[in-house]
Amino acid sequence: MLLRPGVENHEYFFMFDGIDKVLHLSIFAALGFCFIAAFPRIRFFYFFQIILIYAFLTEIFQEEMKLGRSMETLDIVADTIGCLIGYYIYKVLAKRYL
Repeated sequence: MLLRPGVENHEYFFMFDGIDKVLHLSIFAALGFCFIAAFPRIRFFYFFQIILIYAFLTEIFQEEMKLGRSMETLDIVADTIGCLIGYYIYKVLAKRYL
């Protein structure tokens, strides 16, 4: 999903400039949540490194595959913030319910 080019159609009310950053953030929030839920004993340092490497690789692949996507620094920022949100949500829920 992160490598496939999106279609920017401004006919819909919910389309706006920068929606791809919101999508990156939400996808990586879900990824971060699922990753820490699957491996709850992993240290934060390793969690963060693995997710950040994945974010960089998806951006590099977007640039190299020439499918209409380009490498953007703000996408990596959105990915990083998203994974931190997913991590934080898991920790809050685990503290409350586990």
